[in-house]
Amino acid sequence: MTKKDTFFDYINEGYKTKGDFITLGAAMLGEETISDAYVKIPLKTINRHGLIAGATGTGKTKTLQVFAENLSDKGIPVLLMDVKGDLSGLAQPSPGHAKIDERHAKIGFPFEAKKFPVEILTISEQKGTRLRATVSEFGPTLLSRILDLSETQSGIVAVLFKYCDDKKLPLLDLKDFKKVLQYATSEGKKEIEGEYGRISTASTGSILRKIVEIEQQGGDLFFGERSFEIEDLIRIDEDGRGVISVLRLTDIQDKPKLFSTFMLQLLAEIYSTLPEQGDSGQPELVLFIDEAHLVFKEASKALLGQIESIVKLIRSKGVGVYFVTQNPKDIPSDVLSQLGLKIQHALRAFTANDRKAIKLTAENYPDSEYYDTADVLTKLGIGEALVSSLNEKGIPTPLARTMLRAPMSRMDVLTPKELKTQIALSDIAEKYNEVIDRKSAYEILNGKIDKAHEREEKEAAAKEKAKAKKTTTIRKSTRMNPILKVVTSATFIRGVLGILKRVMK
Repeated sequence: MTKKDTFFDYINEGYKTKGDFITLGAAMLGEETISDAYVKIPLKTINRHGLIAGATGTGKTKTLQVFAENLSDKGIPVLLMDVKGDLSGLAQPSPGHAKIDERHAKIGFPFEAKKFPVEILTISEQKGTRLRATVSEFGPTLLSRILDLSETQSGIVAVLFKYCDDKKLPLLDLKDFKKVLQYATSEGKKEIEGEYGRISTASTGSILRKIVEIEQQGGDLFFGERSFEIEDLIRIDEDGRGVISVLRLTDIQDKPKLFSTFMLQLLAEIYSTLPEQGDSGQPELVLFIDEAHLVFKEASKALLGQIESIVKLIRSKGVGVYFVTQNPKDIPSDVLSQLGLKIQHALRAFTANDRKAIKLTAENYPDSEYYDTADVLTKLGIGEALVSSLNEKGIPTPLARTMLRAPMSRMDVLTPKELKTQIALSDIAEKYNEVIDRKSAYEILNGKIDKAHEREEKEAAAKEKAKAKKTTTIRKSTRMNPILKVVTSATFIRGVLGILKRVMK
């Protein structure tokens, strides 16, 4: 038996699956693609999370696209964080190309062009169905971690949330919470400290400054109503395909705190909303976070800990989270250790540090008699990757250099006209794009302050009126009573004469 035959058996045995699966492509031995030696990912293990990594231009985004298409075809909804704006083309079929046909001939199955059900989402000023969440939904703990508050400051946030709950003050957007902070150290200071304890003005000022920082990154667009319901991310179209929600984030690349805030809240909301999943054989939802380093950039230790916890726990709800980034080292080691599927595109060795990074990356993959992993990492072509996943028993599959299949949808963005049409087709945009500004903490406290000012003004006016009335009464009494005038004058004269007599003596 030749080495090629042995390798063929090695791959097909290692990637054999009894349940349903998606096919990423065919394994390669050296530079040769081994037709029909398919690299398969069992649907059962997709909620064990994953990583798609590689240098710029090596095909990461196209791999993400292929993955999302195949999940949709299996009836699994997908949420894509589209930071570079590359993924709206999923809504249109691929125009095809001779090189695509050539690639698929090597892999061993024909190419099919088609479009997929796409929902365009936004958390910024871009067009699309708007995602929002209220401050109350974040809760004091998560909000404090996002703002990177001290223990004392976090305690103040918890107290103010409790005050708002007790007084039925809805915290919907950032202006609501800012108003509560201001109220707690001004008109409401006596009331709040009497019931909940002393609140430091310096601490509330520091919290306020951190909220302003979130606002400056566009957080005021994200916080508010109507809150997005997680059920609207888990939709199936009339053909039984999972809806692919594309969240356009091209204008927040320089706003890492807003991105981290949104991601953590979304993961926490998904975790708290979805029920525990039994052995259903496939995930309920799969998230792909492109440019994943933005989630962790400038994130506090507390925030990183929260993300790690959520990633660990959320797979029990049937949710897979996939990080897409240039280098595995962009992902914190505690998160990286939770990722069951790794798809590694080429890395480039331009410097000594690059070579060290490649060596470390190679150590994250299983040993293989067929590959020198560190060497292969620098020689992978566009649309090729090293793949290591988990089989249905949770055991790592053989390392496979893989010729990845081509996307079935367009490998380019929608035109402005196509994008407008796609947004207009949405079944949920009207529901979430309606502007709602109901009475909340901001309006209620402003009303309370206005009433207090009115009461103070009335009391001051009443005092002035009473004082003026008393003065007028005395003057009037004196003017109207001649006898009182005579008595008063006589009394004065006697007083003066008495003083003179004592002086003369």
